[in-house]
Amino acid sequence: MSAPKTTMTPAPVRRRIHPAWIVAAVAFLALVGAAGFRAAPGVLMVPLQNEFGWSTTVLSAAVSINLVLFGLTAPFAAALMERFGIRAVTAVALVLIGAGSALTVLVTQSWQILLTWGLLIGLGTGSMALVFAATIANTWFAKSRGLVIGILTAGSAAGQLVFLPFIALLAQDPGWRQASLLIGAGALAVVPLVLMFLKNSPAEVGVLPYGATPPAEEMNAEMNTDSDAGAATTAEAATGPAAAAPRRNAAVRALQVLKRASKVRTFWALVAGFAICGATTNGLIGTHFIPSAHDHGMPETTAAGLLAIVGLFDIVGTIASGWLTDRFNPRILLAVYYQFRGIGLLVLPLLLSATVQPSMIVFVVIYGLDWVATVPPTAAICRQVFGADGSVVFGWVFAAHQLGAAAAALAAGAVRDATGQYTYAWFAAAAMCTIAAVISATIRKDARKPESIPVPA
Repeated sequence: MSAPKTTMTPAPVRRRIHPAWIVAAVAFLALVGAAGFRAAPGVLMVPLQNEFGWSTTVLSAAVSINLVLFGLTAPFAAALMERFGIRAVTAVALVLIGAGSALTVLVTQSWQILLTWGLLIGLGTGSMALVFAATIANTWFAKSRGLVIGILTAGSAAGQLVFLPFIALLAQDPGWRQASLLIGAGALAVVPLVLMFLKNSPAEVGVLPYGATPPAEEMNAEMNTDSDAGAATTAEAATGPAAAAPRRNAAVRALQVLKRASKVRTFWALVAGFAICGATTNGLIGTHFIPSAHDHGMPETTAAGLLAIVGLFDIVGTIASGWLTDRFNPRILLAVYYQFRGIGLLVLPLLLSATVQPSMIVFVVIYGLDWVATVPPTAAICRQVFGADGSVVFGWVFAAHQLGAAAAALAAGAVRDATGQYTYAWFAAAAMCTIAAVISATIRKDARKPESIPVPA
């Protein structure tokens, strides 16, 4: 008699969270901690004016220095992350932000606020700019990159959501100094998590990027015939093209990438659009919405609460934009986002009043959904067109974003001092958004690339 047949039930495969998602979670918290200062100038501007008598233009200049450094540091930060690792650059950036915020409590002269708000925090936030999100996504993820960039970008909005109401309350009682200390503490609190859990690359923990397909066995056999080529291919698959390349001077690499990218028409289209993006978010709404609402009789805490709602809906809008970017033409998405933003800015002067009307809530929700929804499609175009240089190119595009923000912050402050209101600044921003929409819609789908720029297969 034959032995009875037995059915063997295969042991269940134990699934664990891919390390990429742990890195993404820590990166999100780091962006939250770094974002504390982003909303602070709008809240702290009036208390500083009341105590020291500084003009709106002076304080706007401090914000402008911050935004310029925020932008110009970004491409070099991307190259520094390739050279020294994501973890080290991120930790140093958070320390700079914390130190700059804490030292603000000691200022007594206007030039000192230029050093704390401008220099220290500008360098720190620049190293933690949105290029950080693109670097994490490109290094750790082979699929769902748009979604990941959307989630990480939303970390900046979450920072506003977490800090802004508390900053506004503290700025009123006991005072703006305690609000500055809160921002510094928020940035420093994330540093231990970064040092422990923010790994530099998949190779550091012995895995492939999330969604990457391991080489087939037969391909491994072929590659074994050339061990050097096989080792190079494995290194590039695990850590990305930039990691497989020899380490280079970060500043030189950033400038070389800029030189190559400047020969591509798409680069300048993205630069123009993102400069307008920065002018209409960080530059105008982020810096001057609360002072403008205060001009109309609205309490600062109420205006801060409205910006917090912008931050809340920005989380939803940016994550949704990342999901859409993985599925639709990013150029069309950019055009739609910019045009909706322009319409909102056009009607904003009609909505500001001493009390919050339903129409203002509608504006806040729509503007929140659109706040940085432009980031995932912009980063996607950089990756599509510039390949391995995509993260550094996005750093230069983001530099334009912050230069636009700096110019708008300073110009709006000057408009307020000259006319007593912000109305002309809102109308000018609305017109610029229409220009950005047209530029984005006309970006060529298949841009011609210099041969020296590596592109994805």
